[in-house]
Amino acid sequence: MEYPVLVANLGLMDGQQWLLSDHVVIGRDAGSDIVVADRQVSRRHARVEITGQGAILEDLGSKNGTFLNGQKVEGRVRLSEGDEIGIAFVQSFIFLTSDATLPLADLPPEMAYAFKLRLDENSRRVWVRGVELDPPLSAQQFNLLMLLSQRDGEVVSREELMNAVWEEDTRWVTEQAFDALVRRLRERLNQVDPGYDYIVTVRGHGLRFENTPH
Repeated sequence: MEYPVLVANLGLMDGQQWLLSDHVVIGRDAGSDIVVADRQVSRRHARVEITGQGAILEDLGSKNGTFLNGQKVEGRVRLSEGDEIGIAFVQSFIFLTSDATLPLADLPPEMAYAFKLRLDENSRRVWVRGVELDPPLSAQQFNLLMLLSQRDGEVVSREELMNAVWEEDTRWVTEQAFDALVRRLRERLNQVDPGYDYIVTVRGHGLRFENTPH
């Protein structure tokens, strides 16, 4: 069964996403379904509820307001495809219905990358479709993924990848060890996004990174 989705758009939670099967409460309180950790956000700020009449947005008496496409929400309002929900001008979310007809390739850049893999080289953190990998990747897994992502769409030879991962000390590295590393990395990515191949094997040449919105 498919459900509507909320995608964080800019703000503290940029790129994260949530399936809406019943209702979610957005607020600063740790018990909220979506926690926005900012003092401008009320403890229980707003709620999105799935009803027989569609998705309903409701402000829960917040101090700094809930906004729909820039307009302050009074009472309960129905959500439509592509609506932007603003939480106290701190965090915004995009509402996408399960029967959305807008191709992912046509999404604005700030929305499209929420459907992709992204990484931070400094913190060595990785997000897959807005979900951070936890526990983090091992050093070797991250190095492999980082090099592939830097060469997005290009075929990178196994030798070059092995040199990057093991920092050119490959005397004791076997083909089996490299294959095992690639397999474990694929498994970690597929735990969040099953059925999509971010790392494609090009037989006789090497590996290619595929990171298109999907």
